[in-house]
Amino acid sequence: MAHGPAVAAPKEIEGWRMWAGTVSAVVLGVLFVVAGIWKLSDPISTEVRMVQALIPPAVALAVALAAGIVETWSGVLLMVPRWRKWGACLSGVMLVVFMVYFAVFYQRLAGADCSCFPWLKRVVGPGFFISDAAMLALAVLAWIWSKKPESWKQALAGLGAIVVSAGALYGVSLTRQNVVKAPAQISVDGKVYSLQQGRTFVYFFDPECMHCFEGAKNMSQYKWKDVKVVVVPTRQPQWSIGFLRDTGLKAGVSFDLKTLRDVFQFTDPPYGVAIENGRLVKPFPFFDSKEPAETLKTLGWVE
Repeated sequence: MAHGPAVAAPKEIEGWRMWAGTVSAVVLGVLFVVAGIWKLSDPISTEVRMVQALIPPAVALAVALAAGIVETWSGVLLMVPRWRKWGACLSGVMLVVFMVYFAVFYQRLAGADCSCFPWLKRVVGPGFFISDAAMLALAVLAWIWSKKPESWKQALAGLGAIVVSAGALYGVSLTRQNVVKAPAQISVDGKVYSLQQGRTFVYFFDPECMHCFEGAKNMSQYKWKDVKVVVVPTRQPQWSIGFLRDTGLKAGVSFDLKTLRDVFQFTDPPYGVAIENGRLVKPFPFFDSKEPAETLKTLGWVE
């Protein structure tokens, strides 16, 4: 009997190629899962970091949640063999987007923390692009040396679970933020100061941070209404008086950073909190030409 042409079976990836692809995928997958979960675990702080990376405040929260969700999903896809090729493709696209974005805004972001991974401070510079290129190489190896993907419905179900978890974590963050109570008292200018009476605006700053400098300079023009302004250095406390002198901000200085930061949790300055009679009224993670002035006017704290 005559037979038609034989159909070649899919070629299996074997030997060192299989191991190289697996190791590349797992290493990159762990990095992406850790980065994604870190962003989703505190979306409010991630939103602040996005604004510091020049993302418009109006969309910063959406970008923060989307980045955390997609990074986590990419990592999960990379670590599951039947989804690995999809994960490699998705993570590779994200890395290219990151590199292009930071290249476009390099002049404005050079030297800034890219806020990509917890515990690992990566500043925008040549090293940032080298490390991202190395991760991109891992994504390419994982894509080349992984088998044909399958079970896309289960992969999408995993995405759905991550989205639901992200929403729950965001809800927890909002709830925790709304029940914060200030410490009973702190030391301001060497004297005991009560946070339980009246209005106090606490401004956390880093004397070497230009965002902090501009924020304080803008606030020096505010006409406060029965508000005590207190600044708290997060580092280099010896430069606090010079910081106030250079920005023109009239405020008391407190060095009780740990006491306040244990209550008002945040990542990087500038950061502010409006406290009235011992209760947190509003946190202020953004400082620019409009904020916190507009919100403080709505609250009746400035004219």
